[in-house]
Amino acid sequence: MNKLLFSLFVFVVFSLPVQSNEIDSLLKVLDMTIAGNKTFMQDKETRIESLRKLFGKKLATPEEMYTLNSLMYREFVKYNFDSTLRYITLNLNLAQKLQKKEWLLETKFHLARLLTASGMYKESLDVLDTIHAEQLPSEQKKDYYSCFQELYTELGLYSVLPENSEKFWNISHAYRDTLLGILDPNSNDYLILYESKMLQEGKTEEALRINSLLLSRIQMNSPEYALFTFQRAITYRALGNKEMEKKYLILSAVSDISSAVKDNVSLTLLAIILFNEKDIDRAYRYINFSLEDAYFYNARLRFVEISRILPLIRDAYQLKSSKQKKKLLLYLMVITIMAGSLILALSLMYLQMNRLGKARRDLQQVNNKLTSLSEDLVKTNAQLTKINRELSESNHIKEEYIAFYLNMCSAYISKLDEFRKNVNRKIVSGQVESLLQETKSNNLIEKEVAELFVNFDNIFLHLFPDFVEQFNELLSKENRIMLKPDELLNTELRIFALIRLGITDSGKIASFLRCSVHTIYNYRTRIRSKAIVPKDEFESYVRLIGISNQHVR
Repeated sequence: MNKLLFSLFVFVVFSLPVQSNEIDSLLKVLDMTIAGNKTFMQDKETRIESLRKLFGKKLATPEEMYTLNSLMYREFVKYNFDSTLRYITLNLNLAQKLQKKEWLLETKFHLARLLTASGMYKESLDVLDTIHAEQLPSEQKKDYYSCFQELYTELGLYSVLPENSEKFWNISHAYRDTLLGILDPNSNDYLILYESKMLQEGKTEEALRINSLLLSRIQMNSPEYALFTFQRAITYRALGNKEMEKKYLILSAVSDISSAVKDNVSLTLLAIILFNEKDIDRAYRYINFSLEDAYFYNARLRFVEISRILPLIRDAYQLKSSKQKKKLLLYLMVITIMAGSLILALSLMYLQMNRLGKARRDLQQVNNKLTSLSEDLVKTNAQLTKINRELSESNHIKEEYIAFYLNMCSAYISKLDEFRKNVNRKIVSGQVESLLQETKSNNLIEKEVAELFVNFDNIFLHLFPDFVEQFNELLSKENRIMLKPDELLNTELRIFALIRLGITDSGKIASFLRCSVHTIYNYRTRIRSKAIVPKDEFESYVRLIGISNQHVR
């Protein structure tokens, strides 16, 4: 819940028009995120530890080991280079041992990307040279081209010689254009490359439009969000819009830190901008935090990037600190002189201050008691409001269902009497065989059960007319229940309708719906798995449906 509130806060702040005072607010959000870094890392370590425990169990198949290694790789990929390399190597050895061609290709692609991102370009190229493009299945060619595109993009960025840089960029663009020809135009991979192409061609407005589309598809504070906002910052740099560049570098850095991404560059670039703007304190804190991340990840490339600017920032910080120390010394001398002058006046005021202090303490105690009483009163009123609402709802439900089942009982008595008369007529008239056939058939029972369900659906929806809509809001969009034109409720909805009425025992639900307890359990489990709310709290959310707008009709 705290992370959700924090994300909402960041979203609101970042949605505001960018002004200089708002950049200060955004930087404060970033400072707060850096302060919570250990919490984000602990969340990451908890997930890793839960996976690591699985290695202690006996894995039945090589497929299970491969899958577990892959899961560990995905957790470590932007968190720690050495651990990422370890699990990729384990899968590579496993694929080679079992001669699994698909596994081998997949793992080599992962390895190549890891080496490229870490600045090990020669090693990455060596891995890719072991793969023959003409032998690749069509679905894996995009991974092959993508690895080369990423490799030559990095070479273009970090090549020292201009002629080499241009050559590498041309190769990267060629691979990019090849990928644009085979990727789904609606996919994120396609849009990322298309955005890059638009930026390269100077079509910045189109690049921003594509970037906005990408951002709309993903969640905040995710590695993907960090990547897309970083790219947006680069676009604004090309436009010369420094404030917007800073905004999206901040957003990218916040997403990196909150996602426990240690292989990052946004904070380093932001530190350089702040250094040039003479915000030395922040620049120093940010560059040191980036250095800590680089050490943690063991990112060779990041060491090189940071080493270029770190001495300049550190020297500027030390110079500023030295000047501040001299100012503090001067201020101390002035304060000492002033303090000597004030001692006499303070001595005369001391007695009066004591009296005032005691009065303030007494007043504070009274205020604290009043505050406590006020808080207790608010809590009591809230509890009473909740109880009254629940009592009102409960009484209304009882009234409706008592009337419903009285009518049902009356109707069934009438039906039983009619059935008795029919049986009597047929026995008197000697139609025993007809009567026997009638009693053997299940049609009567099925008709009555169907009528029971229709009556139940009607009375329930009378009580909770918005139940279906509110229930679907608890599910992901693709898993929402769509009723047939002639249906009021279906079996799944009836199960949770009974839960809404307070009937939670699967045996009782199964008895009412005329099915097995196992079937009811499966329905409940399957629906919970589709929920967008916490799964162990799903049925609690169901029991709250209609409470906010429930009233006695």
